[in-house]
Amino acid sequence: MNNSASIINSIKETSGNLNWQEMLELIISDFDCTTGTLHTLDQTTNLLMLKSQKGIPDFLLPKMSSIPIGKGMAGIAAERRTPVEMCNLQTDDSGVARPAAKETKVEGSIAVPMLLDGELYGTLGIAKSVPYDFTKSESDALLEIGEAIAHFITSR
Repeated sequence: MNNSASIINSIKETSGNLNWQEMLELIISDFDCTTGTLHTLDQTTNLLMLKSQKGIPDFLLPKMSSIPIGKGMAGIAAERRTPVEMCNLQTDDSGVARPAAKETKVEGSIAVPMLLDGELYGTLGIAKSVPYDFTKSESDALLEIGEAIAHFITSR
């Protein structure tokens, strides 16, 4: 069972800069995942900018460093302001996942918007190396973590 309350508390107790990599790795570990990304919204370009990642192949990083709203799982989660998930990204034919995303070799994946008071601050994405459907409570916990991160961003 995930321990989102402790993650949220650690975000709230952070003074100074947030260690984005440490935060992402804690979330990935807590949800028993292998891969993840944290993007923040650049208000001037309206692009999601990569803050940290784990498990993304180097050759994919240029494609993931900035993501337009509405493109790929992170971009669609940002556009819809709701979680976007796939039980198996490898067999997805919905068009939501970008073709290069299959190169990550992940299967069960979810991207959630980081929202605070309806405003978008970025996205959080995590994935497992096996097919998996995230539960409503896991999805809700990720949204809460995203909100805590968004609150951290606004308080700086």
